[in-house]
Amino acid sequence: MKSVAFHTLGCKVNAYETMAMEQSFREAGYEIVEFEGIADIYIVNTCSVTNIADRKSRQMLHKAKKNNPDAVVAAVGCYVQAAKEELLKDNAVDLVIGNNRKNELVSIVEEYIQDNARNNDIVDIAHTNEYEEMKLGTQTEKTRAFIKVQDGCNQFCSYCIIPYTRGRVRSRKLKDCINEITKLAGMGYKEVVLTGIHLSSYGVDLEEKVSLIDLIEAVNGIEGIERIRLGSLEPRIITETFTERLEKCYKVCHHFHLSLQSGCDATLKRMNRRYNSEEYFEKCKMLRERLCDTALTTDVIVGFPGETEEEFFETKSFLERVNFYETHIFKYSRRAGTVADKMENQVPDDVKSLRSDILLELDRKHQFEYNSSYLGRVMDVLFEEKDKLGDEEYYVGHTTNYIKVAVKSERDITNEIHAVSLVNVYKGRIVKGEIMS
Repeated sequence: MKSVAFHTLGCKVNAYETMAMEQSFREAGYEIVEFEGIADIYIVNTCSVTNIADRKSRQMLHKAKKNNPDAVVAAVGCYVQAAKEELLKDNAVDLVIGNNRKNELVSIVEEYIQDNARNNDIVDIAHTNEYEEMKLGTQTEKTRAFIKVQDGCNQFCSYCIIPYTRGRVRSRKLKDCINEITKLAGMGYKEVVLTGIHLSSYGVDLEEKVSLIDLIEAVNGIEGIERIRLGSLEPRIITETFTERLEKCYKVCHHFHLSLQSGCDATLKRMNRRYNSEEYFEKCKMLRERLCDTALTTDVIVGFPGETEEEFFETKSFLERVNFYETHIFKYSRRAGTVADKMENQVPDDVKSLRSDILLELDRKHQFEYNSSYLGRVMDVLFEEKDKLGDEEYYVGHTTNYIKVAVKSERDITNEIHAVSLVNVYKGRIVKGEIMS
């Protein structure tokens, strides 16, 4: 029996696709082994969202060949689409597979093993309307299942390489999404996370007139599913109609990740983000007024080309005004092929680091304050795993609004939902509690 090892870089969509690839190899009779060990085949699902991601992708490909010089090493995914010519010259890489042929990887690998001919199978991702159907019969997480429902992006933000590596928007048919989630519900999964490269665009390319809210409503009706989480959303999807319909979907978790990137209007314009800070703030208000106990999280890029000290502090003030539960801070990374790469007034790395540190400190403050505001409340928690906090073991899970909660239990409560009294905040980011039921 031949063995195959996988390594995943990047987003939840990549993670989903790797699980689907693992499943296809397992069904074909291969043994799945750890990437750190010896394998006959190594598959690296690459990322190209930043220069660091590019470098890590190259490092993992070379690590695989070093682990076993006789192994077949396959590079798949976004970095392949961005750096095809470079990878074809790399002697550590045997197969170069783009973003819309991952579902054919078993046959591609087996064909290579038979004829030993250096191979590549890269779709012109910018000119395909094909949604690559990948299905999962099971997932590695016991409680939460990630479901890819959409691929590609039409936004062309000035800093982003993704539209060039993932192509245009392509959505999965509604019935295929529902069929997969129904099967996962039958296997005992209680929570699903709807993911995509640009989730808010779900359905815009389909002949059937459906949108993301139609999909959410359909999932809300699936027996066995108790929680629905959403991946990152564009602010513009938040409308009165959207939130009104969302409010009726009682399984939807009141945790929304609204992509921001900057709180300064001048910076947003250079980023080609297509909204301003006041419009964004109104979307946040809409969610909080309609859906109780809403937690808002976001992404922010510091050091975007041309970002002055004044513009940075506009962003900081905006983050304080919105008062996010959690903010993911990224230092701007130049990407060849993007508009921002050619912009003047690139910000020095030391300035980016200083600004990042300031916002990380603000994020820690906001998380502690948000968690503290729920002390004394009783919240439902879906427990996901056992973990150590200090020297003691706890069962850890999340509330619907994504507060991370830890409790003591003498029996295994994984994949169970319990009412928990929130008692105290541990290191700012975790709330210790006591089970009430």
